[in-house]
Amino acid sequence: MLDQIKGLHHVTSMAEDARTNNQFFTNALGLRRVKKTVNFDAPDVYHLYYGDETGAPGTVMTYFPFPKMAQGRPGTGEVGTTVFSVPQGSIGFWSDRFATLGVGGLKTEESFGEKRLNFSGPDGDGFALVEVKDDARQAWTHGGISEDHAIRGFHSVAMRLRDEGATAELLKFMGYEVAEERDGVKRLIMPSGNGAHRIDLETMPNIARALPGAGSVHHVAFAVENREKQLEVRKALMDTGYQVTPVIDRDYFWAIYFRTPGGVLFEVATNEPGFDRDEDTAHLGEALKLPQQHAHLRALLEQHLQPLEA
Repeated sequence: MLDQIKGLHHVTSMAEDARTNNQFFTNALGLRRVKKTVNFDAPDVYHLYYGDETGAPGTVMTYFPFPKMAQGRPGTGEVGTTVFSVPQGSIGFWSDRFATLGVGGLKTEESFGEKRLNFSGPDGDGFALVEVKDDARQAWTHGGISEDHAIRGFHSVAMRLRDEGATAELLKFMGYEVAEERDGVKRLIMPSGNGAHRIDLETMPNIARALPGAGSVHHVAFAVENREKQLEVRKALMDTGYQVTPVIDRDYFWAIYFRTPGGVLFEVATNEPGFDRDEDTAHLGEALKLPQQHAHLRALLEQHLQPLEA
């Protein structure tokens, strides 16, 4: 069993409109845009990152907004719900806020003994807020939401699977432990995790496979401290039979990827070097940052990419 992984690093999804996406995460959710860059493989498409003040691992939601992208079809083999942690007693505030802003899919419930508010993103993305007692992570409060209510980072992700057995075994190999099972959902936790250390597995044997598109999660990334730990994880996964990519430099972290038995794409990302490697913390996410291989396209991209602020 591995001990290098400490919980989630980031979750990356797809969207149809960059400006709408930016407004939703910075205004409705009050998160900080910590990086404005482009897709490494499609530089005419943004890669936007939202999180806490520094973009700490376990807080960062990222998006590829492909203009006019068709909406995805929910199903198995994907992350169905991305869940954020908020302070105890704050669900009422969020419910009122979302209702005023016209956010869809609102439903308050209790799950695993936690008060929860489900809601939808602009592309039908599945989200939820869960009240967590004593989440010590510092919130970004410059988005207009007070410390008493502001998002602390990820709580968990829920994966929809036709059969959770092999994925559960993989997660246990990665260091997760089964905590409990309720209503057909198996919860695994990472002991001594980074706050974003829960994974829920939803077994849906009769549901069709998901079709990716706007509103779909592209991949979920797990956090390791550094490149040395990442290489240890890579070797262990390959020794177990997984096809793992070589290490890829993503400017703000190093990444490896592999496909899970249930179909979900996993990434293992380093906590280093972080989002302040090319911007001062006070100005994160303000300037368009380009990977070195696309730097020569700056003039063209600045004309082509949609302005994020109206």
